[in-house]
Amino acid sequence: MPSDIDISRGVTLRPIVDVAADLGLTPEQIEPYGRDKAKFDPAVLPPRTPGKLILVTAINPTPAGEGKTTTSVGLADALNRTGRKTVLALREPSLGPCFGTKGGATGGGYAQVGPMVDINLHFTGDFHAITSAHNLLAAMIDNHIYWGNALDIDVRRVTWKRVLDMNDRALREVTQSLGGVANGFPRASGFDITVASEVMAVLCLAEDAADLEARLGRIIVAETRDRRPVTARDLKADGAMAVLLGQAIKPNLVQTLEGNPALLHGGPFANIAHGCNSVIATRAALALGDYVVTEAGFGADLGAEKFFDIKCRQAGLAPDAAVIVATVRALKMNGGVAKADLGREDVAAVQRGGVNLARHIENVRQFGVPVVVAINHFATDSDAEIDAIRAIATAHGTEGVLCRHWADGGAGAVDLAEAVVARIDAGGAKFRPLYGDDLPLLDKMRAVATRLYRADDVAADAKVVAQLARWEAAGFGHLPVCMAKTQYSFSADPTLLGAPVGHVVPIREVRLAAGAGFVVAVCGDLMTMPGLPRVPAAEAIRFGDEGEIEGLF
Repeated sequence: MPSDIDISRGVTLRPIVDVAADLGLTPEQIEPYGRDKAKFDPAVLPPRTPGKLILVTAINPTPAGEGKTTTSVGLADALNRTGRKTVLALREPSLGPCFGTKGGATGGGYAQVGPMVDINLHFTGDFHAITSAHNLLAAMIDNHIYWGNALDIDVRRVTWKRVLDMNDRALREVTQSLGGVANGFPRASGFDITVASEVMAVLCLAEDAADLEARLGRIIVAETRDRRPVTARDLKADGAMAVLLGQAIKPNLVQTLEGNPALLHGGPFANIAHGCNSVIATRAALALGDYVVTEAGFGADLGAEKFFDIKCRQAGLAPDAAVIVATVRALKMNGGVAKADLGREDVAAVQRGGVNLARHIENVRQFGVPVVVAINHFATDSDAEIDAIRAIATAHGTEGVLCRHWADGGAGAVDLAEAVVARIDAGGAKFRPLYGDDLPLLDKMRAVATRLYRADDVAADAKVVAQLARWEAAGFGHLPVCMAKTQYSFSADPTLLGAPVGHVVPIREVRLAAGAGFVVAVCGDLMTMPGLPRVPAAEAIRFGDEGEIEGLF
């Protein structure tokens, strides 16, 4: 098979005006960014009965690969092939993992969105706008302190860092404002990656432009010397931040390689943020299509949980079905097989690792959402190994459907599309969040840890407990929680594969995202500024002899 970038380059994408026309959008209602991508204002859409919402999630990720985005694209193409008007709604890729481990994030094989190179790199500038808005606020904090500090900000309690859309471990902890009086007051600070910014979360959870500015204004950046919160609105930064995001708030329209519409908008990580594309884009997709396929980052213990407990709770969405992506290779890794040995048949390892899939099925069902298992096919899979996954799905009240969309595009996922539609038509969806708004914040964290991760408890020291109590007293106790945890395990230990029990989830620190509307629990050793791997994908990315970009995959 050719590489993903070669496959993408070999397809002539439709003019974006034609893709828009399929959705009922006129050329005057879209803002083209070249020939094959555009933005549009969802306010132009007429009211209609929303389509059916399908979430694609997965087992815990492994180096063997699962293919969640690839399956999302393949499913959307398959639904369109079977005559069902379907819109795909995904996140935008971050430059950090594109140059780090992933090398790209637009699907794979013949189930991709395009233009692949543009989407993986600067796209329409949304992430640059988010980075600029975030760092404008950081600059205004330091500027306010420099010019007299009328708000009485305690420089020891400034919590707002700066951000960069790149993996750079050297920036996690920095000392800023060195060099004398003209450069301000020295203090400890640091950088997060842009996709962990609360501005990213705000953009992705905002209802519209007015709600965006209101949420930006509620962002808490510091405390005064007498422990009162200081907000972006107090610093008069919210208006300018909203202006910087004026174009970024509009969804991006692109297409799959089969020419079907896809909305890519926003991109918070699911291990350190809430992991979903924007509410605005999802609602627009529901207004444009009869079916909407969306995804949430990493495994269902992170992305799906946050999709349900944060995004759906805040936006009033009720998903109609969920797809859990699994592969023979990934389950064998969960069953103890080394990556180098994954090509050999090992049914027993699939069965051992199948406990990971089984738990994810059970967990998604706790939210009242019907489940279908998508078995993403690899050439080395044996019939016996595939049957083992089907048996696990059947034993847990659902079905495992073999998919070949990577090799065959939408045609390879038609069986999955029919299975998902059958589940939706059966009418079994009764969506409910995992916990209620009135539960104390620490108990919400405990509910996720014990009911989904199967931990015995959470562990939080007195400082964390006291901080949560202060936030509850200040009126933030009703907010949902965002668990910032490793994606590789149900536990906080990335080496504990399968379905561990009896562990404790350590909550290292908590952060209040008052603008986004949730409380972050940072668990274990997770970092909100990732580092590059030993051999970053960036080493292979370059211009080829004919001036085309090579190395993205």
